[in-house]
Amino acid sequence: MIHLFEPDKFYLSIGSHPPALRIESGDTVETSTVDAGGFDRNGVSVSGRGNPQTGPIHVDGATPGDVLAVQFSKIWPNRDHGFCRPRIAANVLEPGHDSGVENHDIFNFSLDFGSNTATIKDPSEGLKNLSVPIRPMIGCFGVAPDRGQAISTATSGPHGGNMDYRGFEPGVTAYLPVFVEGALFHIGDGHAWQSDGEILGTGIEISMDVTFTLSVIPQKEIFWPRGQNKDFIFTAGNVRPLDEALQHCSSEMLRWLVDDYDLSLPDANILLGMYVQYDVGNVYDPAYTMICKIPKSVLPEPNKDALVSYSA
Repeated sequence: MIHLFEPDKFYLSIGSHPPALRIESGDTVETSTVDAGGFDRNGVSVSGRGNPQTGPIHVDGATPGDVLAVQFSKIWPNRDHGFCRPRIAANVLEPGHDSGVENHDIFNFSLDFGSNTATIKDPSEGLKNLSVPIRPMIGCFGVAPDRGQAISTATSGPHGGNMDYRGFEPGVTAYLPVFVEGALFHIGDGHAWQSDGEILGTGIEISMDVTFTLSVIPQKEIFWPRGQNKDFIFTAGNVRPLDEALQHCSSEMLRWLVDDYDLSLPDANILLGMYVQYDVGNVYDPAYTMICKIPKSVLPEPNKDALVSYSA
């Protein structure tokens, strides 16, 4: 079943908020998100700033200990302008290195859907030829965490959240551990473009039209968000410091190889060591995000209970 959902309330935390929509497992939702500043498709302020979330969406039958599969089929800007902060985060630079940019500066971008590119409005001489491709992705999405927590959309954790990984784009299926009845899925923080690490603290922030399918995978234990696209399976670790985030995503991948591909633990060690690729999701947010990837081309056949079977 397809649900056409027009949100009228947004949350600045991911938690056990009253459901805005109830669906069955396997249903598809067509809806929209507002930008990180709370502005909708018409440029109207409809929420406070800080990655406002559409939802939450209650998925009937989802219970703690399950996994929620989120298949993204559409993520696309629904207006022709976005914004970006141009100051590199202080923690990305050497201590005491002044970026030379004031905090209040904002760059506004115009989107050209004919060429699928974005350019700065009124650029300086040095940036007059700057053009980036429109490559939409979702920066923040997740499920309600356990123990009644409501976690700020500024950060991330095992529940998902503000991971800001550019790989969460159309065609990807994400997997999230379920902590509460109904999962309570939230989504927001669309970027028309973002490079690795989100070192500016923003991508090109913009409102989006999104379509996704939510499916419950019963009693399948995972500890951190996972995902797949046509070429890779990947895992996310969300925490500071960065080396701990790398540890979490690596351990999650090792568990995945053993559980779903019937590899012995020693064999999984070798396969991961030979073929692992790491992406930096973000190094700006309170929790950093590291991504551990393995090419599907080097994997053995998955078993009948594998997560990768839960996508179209």
